[in-house]
Amino acid sequence: MTGALLYGAPAPGLVEVPPGALQLSPLIPGSSDIAALPDASADAAVILAPPGTLERDFVLAHALRALKPGAPITAFAPKDKGGSRLKKTLQSFGCEVGEAARRHHRFCSAVRPAAPRDLAQAIAAGAPRIMPSLGLWSQPGVFSWDRPDPGSVRLLEALPALVGRGADLGCGVGLLAQSILASPKVTALACVDVDRRATDCARHNLDDPRAAVVWADLRRPLEGLADLDFVVMNPPFHDGGAEDRALGVGFIEAAARMLARRGVCWLVANRHLPYEAALAGAFAAVTLRAEGGGYKIFEASK
Repeated sequence: MTGALLYGAPAPGLVEVPPGALQLSPLIPGSSDIAALPDASADAAVILAPPGTLERDFVLAHALRALKPGAPITAFAPKDKGGSRLKKTLQSFGCEVGEAARRHHRFCSAVRPAAPRDLAQAIAAGAPRIMPSLGLWSQPGVFSWDRPDPGSVRLLEALPALVGRGADLGCGVGLLAQSILASPKVTALACVDVDRRATDCARHNLDDPRAAVVWADLRRPLEGLADLDFVVMNPPFHDGGAEDRALGVGFIEAAARMLARRGVCWLVANRHLPYEAALAGAFAAVTLRAEGGGYKIFEASK
């Protein structure tokens, strides 16, 4: 018996969440995997639907698959981030849908039909797969899931062959890590990301005993990473779709804590992001190594 399901972290007072609901968001470390839930096992579902079409349909289809026939589902999202499309999506799965609007969100209520339609197609479209454009396992919803991120490509062009123990913070599916591990002088690489889908894919992609993939939120204390020789990162600067420059600053501060004396941090950032002050406050020396194409690359040392 699964009980109630919750996907995402709704703002307080936005929606009623059943007590003890099982958290399913891949962006909340420690949550459960919606794809691993048994069929027809859950009593209710509350879904803060993600904005991407493939990701949203994947989540809603899995939620309906996991619900018992007749069990209620509430799906909601901001109007400008997919909320206006929720009703049509649920109807395409065979649901009769009630809709309401409040606090800039659309809310859709339905019950799981006895025989939902087209769940398998939506699940397959949003599932992990090898992306030819990357040559790596990836999944819709992961950052830059279907193409190399231009900032990461710029950083790869500037990176020297690294040496010793290091970390890739915000590793994604392992694009940077794969190149870092090409250096035989790298002895260990911790690959950290807040997205479970990314870390699951990274484990497939980094078939190397030197790589340790960690699902963790770097805004929380992370034990076990200290006295590193290097840190490499392309830090995020969006949280829930809104720009949040504090995320990058947090990554910089985390990198400084992890590095040994004379350890080095390589960072790529969009040109408009003002990370210079944070770097200067956390490191003894900061050098702009490259700039162009809307990006800047820094080398910072303890």
